[in-house]
Amino acid sequence: MTTTEEHVELVGALVRLLETRVLDPLEILLASDEPLTPIKDRLHVEAEVWAAQLLGPDRRQAARTAAKLIAVLFPGDEPFDPPEQWWRTPLGRAVARGAGHPSATAVSYSTAGAMLGITRQGVHDLVKRGKLDKDPGGGVTTSSIQARLNRPKESTS
Repeated sequence: MTTTEEHVELVGALVRLLETRVLDPLEILLASDEPLTPIKDRLHVEAEVWAAQLLGPDRRQAARTAAKLIAVLFPGDEPFDPPEQWWRTPLGRAVARGAGHPSATAVSYSTAGAMLGITRQGVHDLVKRGKLDKDPGGGVTTSSIQARLNRPKESTS
C-alpha cells in the first residue's frame, strides 16, 4: 500500500524528468515554449496517471508503465542498467516495487541494498536469514527484492 505522499513525490519527479528530458530540448529547438504549453499541461495529467499505475496493485500494468517511461526518459541502445543512486529516486523506488529491475534477474548485493534502501550488510543478513533469495550465479534475485518491497509495511522485518 502506497501513501499519498509517495504518489505526490513520484508525480513531481516524473514532471521534472519530463520537463528536463522531453520539453526542454523541444523548447530549445523551437526557440519558444509557447507551442509546448498544451503538451506540458497534458504531461502533468499523464504523470498523475503513470504514478498511479507504477504504485498501484497491478504489477503487469506497473511493469508496462515502467518500461514505457524508461524507454522514453532514458533512451539507449543497451539495456537500461541504472546506477545505484537511481534506485533511491522516487521513480527508481517505484520501478523496483512495481517492475523489479528492468534488465536483470539478479543484481549485486550493493545494488540490492540500493533497491531496498538498506546497506549491503543488511542484504547479506536478509539472504542469510532466507528473507532474500541468493542467485546461483551470485548476487540476489530481483524477484525476491520485488517481493520484499511489496510486503505489507508492518511485516518487513
